[in-house]
Amino acid sequence: MPMAATASAPMSGNQRGAPVALRPRESSRNVTHIATEPPPPLPSGLTPWPTGTAARYVASGHWDGRTLGTLLRDWTAEYGDRLAIVAGSERLTYRQLDERADRMAAGLADLGIRAGDRVLVQLPNSGAFPVLLFALARLGAIPALTLPAHRITEIGHLARLSEAVAYVIADEYAGFDYRELAAAVQAEAPGLRHVLVAGDPGPYTALAKVDTEPRDFPDPDPADIALLLVSGGTTGVPKLIPRTHNDYGYNARASAEACELSAGTVYLACLPIAHNFPLACPGMLGTLSVGGRVVLSPSPAPGDAFPLIEAERVTHTALVPPLIPLWTDAAEWDPADISSLRVLQAGGSKLAADLARTIPDALGCSVQQVFGMAEGLLNYTRSDDDSETVALTQGRPLSDDDELRIVDGSGQDVAPGEVGELLVRGPYTLRGYYRAPEVNATAFTPDGFYCSGDLVRRLPSGHLIVEGRVKDTIDRNGESVSAEEVEAHVTAHPQVRRCAAVGLPDAGQGERICAVVVPDGPSAPTLQALRAFLLERGVAAFKLPDRVEPVTDLPLTAIGKIDKRSLVRMLEERDRA
Repeated sequence: MPMAATASAPMSGNQRGAPVALRPRESSRNVTHIATEPPPPLPSGLTPWPTGTAARYVASGHWDGRTLGTLLRDWTAEYGDRLAIVAGSERLTYRQLDERADRMAAGLADLGIRAGDRVLVQLPNSGAFPVLLFALARLGAIPALTLPAHRITEIGHLARLSEAVAYVIADEYAGFDYRELAAAVQAEAPGLRHVLVAGDPGPYTALAKVDTEPRDFPDPDPADIALLLVSGGTTGVPKLIPRTHNDYGYNARASAEACELSAGTVYLACLPIAHNFPLACPGMLGTLSVGGRVVLSPSPAPGDAFPLIEAERVTHTALVPPLIPLWTDAAEWDPADISSLRVLQAGGSKLAADLARTIPDALGCSVQQVFGMAEGLLNYTRSDDDSETVALTQGRPLSDDDELRIVDGSGQDVAPGEVGELLVRGPYTLRGYYRAPEVNATAFTPDGFYCSGDLVRRLPSGHLIVEGRVKDTIDRNGESVSAEEVEAHVTAHPQVRRCAAVGLPDAGQGERICAVVVPDGPSAPTLQALRAFLLERGVAAFKLPDRVEPVTDLPLTAIGKIDKRSLVRMLEERDRA
């Protein structure tokens, strides 16, 4: 996820193969590169940090031994009757949020949900989400946070992978009935014992009735899994990203500090709250950590967001770059007073420098670039960066213990300033995907560096500039869509023999998905027919092609792979003709 910093002193040269840990206000330092076998996964599915590394993070204060449930208890003790959550007509103080989480935790336990059980969560931005999140943390159960846009293809896979015992949904959202989806998911995952519905439960259990007198539960291990995030998808199916209580608490707390949040912060969560970006970068959790207020918007559309900014005097929010022109255009005619907005974070895909430069005048606020990933590493521009650094770079690492390498195709460190793949390890970057040993064998180096797939170059100040992706993904509306997954679904159509999915630049969406197909028969399916077919297969709407382009054959590279660069050039030439 491409996700404001005082320029540090020029970096010293590093030995080839030596990872670099970037300190926010110091030059980089060389770190001994020791190849060690990663520790085996725990029974929970977590690949732990090596013992010595974990001890270092504890000693440094990064990991403070508190669970997410304990954090809410501590915040309540400090901020008690301050307003914590605003969601429609619902307004919860810290104390009310804490009490409701306790009551729901007890209700979940009465259903037979136990510590370590996985619970699929697919809720829109609503008051039910924070209550459920903290209730599960209190109980020690593990939420797997899915997105409202996911459908049977993703949810069925995630239900099986996580072995979830419960599934929490809205009744309807954006015209879609999630109760019908739940029936399909239960058919594929018979271990799913409970479906809990926020709203009209239909044949299932109303989430509002999962409520009983509070009781104490043993604290889970803060070094174990707190929640599972869903990967953006660079392979055929999404992966689950385990985040621990220790590392995710630090993620939110350190982000709040870097972004200069305070008790006066009013954060508008208008992106889906189950995304890492609005959840903890610094997002909802970072805002609550300093006593601020979180306002949940049903969508990022200006018609939903602008009235909330005016009514709640919102100070901070986050958007993916394709949405920003919608806001800057709307600001010219929308009567809502958005003058309280101080900071707009831009992340999820690379923000164009020209667009970044327009934001202060158009919206009356500063812009903060955020480049990061649900797997861990976060980079922010800081408030005292000059305007061109904010416009041109995607920030620099959050932590003094973030270790970065930038390598070429053979795994060797590139020369300073050159483009290469970003490798990272640190106190909030995972050491392995959840129950994915085959993926982990290639996604991580033997000494624990995560291979991000992002192509970056690093400036002497430590700031990063994102130059693209190694892996085959399409960044559409802030979502990282696996080209391989799109190709697999499109090829299942009876009129398609072969398919290559490519991204084409688009000012509104970032990239459009173009399915270049070799027909199996006299003609290829129309775009309308193909999209209907994919929806019938349960493919999420954000993965549907925007264009179908038939060809007689797909060009190949010298080593026999589909030459997607040639395809993009061909499509661009056709568009110019």
